[in-house]
Amino acid sequence: MIDQATVDRILDAAQIVDVVSDFVTLRKRGVNYVGLCPFHDDRTPSFSVSPARNICKCFACGKGGNPVHFIMEHEQITYTEALKYLAKKYGIEVKERELSNEERQAQNDRESAFIVNQFARDYYHDILLNNPDGRSIGLAYFRNRGFRDDIIEKFQLGYALQQRDAFPKTAIAKGYNEKYLTSYETKVKVNDRDETVMKGTGICYKRDDGQLVDRYAGRVIFPWISLSGKVVAFGGRLLDSRTKGVAQKYVNSPDSEIFHKERELYGIFQAKKAIVKEDCVYMVEGYTDVISMHQCGVENVVANSGTALSKYQINILHRFTNNIILLYDGDEAGIHAATRGAEMLLQEGMTVKVCLLPDGDDPDSFARKHTAQEYRQFINDNATDYIRFKTGLLLRQAGNDPLKRGDAIREVTKSIAIIPEAIMRDVFIKEAADMLGIEEKRMVGYVADQRKANRDAEEKRKAVAAQSPQAAQDRDASQGPAPLNPASSQPEMPDTPPMPSIDDLPDGDMSLTGEQSQTDNDQSMKVNSQFAKALYKYELHVMQLVARYGEKVMCELTDEEGNKTPVTVIDFVHSTLEQDDMVLTNPLFREMLKLAVEHQHDTDFCAERYFINHPNTAISQMALELVSERYQLSKYHSKYQTIVADEERLQDLSAEITISYKYAIVNESLKEVLSQLQDPTIATNSLKCAQTIKRYTELREVQAVLAKRLGERVVLTF
Repeated sequence: MIDQATVDRILDAAQIVDVVSDFVTLRKRGVNYVGLCPFHDDRTPSFSVSPARNICKCFACGKGGNPVHFIMEHEQITYTEALKYLAKKYGIEVKERELSNEERQAQNDRESAFIVNQFARDYYHDILLNNPDGRSIGLAYFRNRGFRDDIIEKFQLGYALQQRDAFPKTAIAKGYNEKYLTSYETKVKVNDRDETVMKGTGICYKRDDGQLVDRYAGRVIFPWISLSGKVVAFGGRLLDSRTKGVAQKYVNSPDSEIFHKERELYGIFQAKKAIVKEDCVYMVEGYTDVISMHQCGVENVVANSGTALSKYQINILHRFTNNIILLYDGDEAGIHAATRGAEMLLQEGMTVKVCLLPDGDDPDSFARKHTAQEYRQFINDNATDYIRFKTGLLLRQAGNDPLKRGDAIREVTKSIAIIPEAIMRDVFIKEAADMLGIEEKRMVGYVADQRKANRDAEEKRKAVAAQSPQAAQDRDASQGPAPLNPASSQPEMPDTPPMPSIDDLPDGDMSLTGEQSQTDNDQSMKVNSQFAKALYKYELHVMQLVARYGEKVMCELTDEEGNKTPVTVIDFVHSTLEQDDMVLTNPLFREMLKLAVEHQHDTDFCAERYFINHPNTAISQMALELVSERYQLSKYHSKYQTIVADEERLQDLSAEITISYKYAIVNESLKEVLSQLQDPTIATNSLKCAQTIKRYTELREVQAVLAKRLGERVVLTF
């Protein structure tokens, strides 16, 4: 049994392009990659790989999925074996063991921290928008900075009231455990050693008198969203005169089991698709730099929030692009920031450029003055390769001093020597030699000597590690904390056989076998395969709606007392079918809808991500088909002359699809009744004939009601 924390680490580490490239030659086409499908005799590239969604798909044979499912299919191994394969590829330790009570508690602690963070994000955001103090102080601050409402919503910005006990009182009143609101220490086993780790969220802390205090009171709030969409931390900024002369204008969440600042990048969740599309990422320092650039129209931007880049952050970026531009203001601090971490980027094989903004401007202020096109044009005109930037900087600092000039040559040599690709080293050797005024062959020799010194140092380090693993761990700790492997896990889902496709369905009872059959048998659902096949295309679009937008709120219901209840797409589809005692005829769709209803309230639930990463290959493969970009739900609605984004009209779209599905059921039922009327055994039996005619009349009445409900909507005929 592999614990869920390890499964999550494997899924986060596995990059679809990297995994598929081990078996398929890929070439870039737009934002995706294409190649010959390894699963059938493919003569023209039909196998598409999407780095942004971390999935692959063959549009000829239909096979694909996330990295785990690709390995399962290619190597013909189980889900668990595929996880182990990827764990080995990415150097992730897998321990299979039965969960102890302590481990189950650790799992609960981790999930509870995420739940509390999500509640806090929603609380602070609501205060910003709806509380008088939130609007007059927090919202006024954001609007003074020029942030639009859609940008405030996009980044889920918030405000913490100045009353320091406001948040903890609200959280406790709603039933949240006090210990998860704070940070607390606990012991866990890491590599067979007891280590102290911090748990909880650290949103609050305790005074000496035991009172809980909001860490961010009186500050505007910037939530940190992880790559997978979970709220892992918060940043808070002081607004009033206290910021003058205060070193800690910003306060971030303390490090914990779910948040290590050196492993996260602010804005990565909102930027990942744009990074893939542009094949480039801009690195800035602060929250407002990221937000202002998004508002300007430049979305492929992240912030490291003033810390030096870590290997963890670089690995995240490398999943989406090989190109990074360090974007800072042109003063002394900006130049220093531009050189921080750049060497590690070079060492990881990334193409690094530096762009300094005009004096007096930072990425935030520059974005507020320019359009996206002007911003990009400035970067294109002024971005410089890091080696050229560093060489020029060192030469200016050296002036005519020969000793400083020698130091400059050594520093540039060190930077070139760590570049892994030989061709790129040769290019930079020639360029640096010209700038430094030395012979190219001398520069080649310097770089070769430095590379040998680097190899010797690495071999020495490995030798020390072999003799004393503990010493190596202590030394590597300076690069950041080792990945925790605490007992935060949950039972792994078992490998299950694929569910039948629509063409494999037998006549008669359409219910599932085994555990899934109980619910459906209770529904007494007996239909023939021809009926199910006729409805399949309608049920397919019902499930496309659920898979793509299931967790999204499509409307709100208001009761007599004025209380509003949000209704998600999953809620709507489930209740719409339930109110007419209807169940989907396709077993796979029934199971997926059942899972969606059961899990939609899980922390940070996303239907698309949940189904694509499901260990049941039938579910993940169907999800891949349902979310495929080649299917646009909106294009089936002829009242729209142009394709309208489905997400912009979820309420109308959901109503049209579900009513059209019901309409199709009635039509197919009418066909069956008409067929029965032509049966001599019924036609000659006055009682049966009368009952059948009555049934026909009832169905026609229902058909008329549905047609009226459709109104101006167009009945979908797929």
